[in-house]
Amino acid sequence: MNYYVIIPAHNEAAYISSMLDSLTSQSLRPKKIVVVNDNSTDATKEIIEKYSSKDPIIQVLNISSSAEHIPGSKVIEAFNKGLELVDDHYDFIVKLDADVILPKDYFEHIALAFEKNSKTGIAGGFIYEQNDGKEWQLNHPMDKDHVRGAFKAYTKACFKAIGGLKCAMGWDTVDELLARYHGFNTRTDTRLKVKHLRPTGKAYNKKAKGLQGRAMYTMRYGFWISLIASIKMALMQGKWVSLQDNMDGFFSAKKNKAPFLVSKQEGAFIRRLRWSNMRKKMIP
Repeated sequence: MNYYVIIPAHNEAAYISSMLDSLTSQSLRPKKIVVVNDNSTDATKEIIEKYSSKDPIIQVLNISSSAEHIPGSKVIEAFNKGLELVDDHYDFIVKLDADVILPKDYFEHIALAFEKNSKTGIAGGFIYEQNDGKEWQLNHPMDKDHVRGAFKAYTKACFKAIGGLKCAMGWDTVDELLARYHGFNTRTDTRLKVKHLRPTGKAYNKKAKGLQGRAMYTMRYGFWISLIASIKMALMQGKWVSLQDNMDGFFSAKKNKAPFLVSKQEGAFIRRLRWSNMRKKMIP
């Protein structure tokens, strides 16, 4: 299968060489790699240009957006800029972070997952991060069938059906919900252990506070699902302040009439799906 990889990168000099080495040595190599260097002030530009000079499948795009790292908007803006440089001749497309190391057969398995089931629209592995003892351990706080935003692969049919990626916090949740709406499912493979070199959330700006709640509003969760999801998040993080932050973000978005990411019909489907999943987890 042919696939393209788009990599948003901002100040990734410490990690991007390891990522590109793991990507270019895949048993199933990509047809094209677009690295979007977004306003980097370190050696990121020089490193990726060195790789592109040696490997013709790597293309570099330099852009200048804000240096501020706000979850969602910045990374997807960069991804969409890279998307403009690829054609339509692919079987699946990948949004990949610049700070991961992939197993050598990662995309071989992803391709097989898509080939085996035409209803599989999104696929990926699992993130492993180093603990204080320098041991690699699983970091996957979401549902086990959720593919992390650091390495999401989409079939062309699914990617087109969901209208690409939403430029907002919550993009890596709404994509899977919309995929379900359009009849696709997600596939995770426990064999695919991806090393994440920068612990999750380390680059997030303090201004991101409240964006989770805003995302829940714009995905049309409604009050009760947003509240339950925020309580669950606070319990998992051990930070009850996040509950207050989320609900503040939710009500602020509602007051300011923030634009929704999904239609009324899609929102109704999402709420039914969320309630159904909650009931399944409550009933043994």
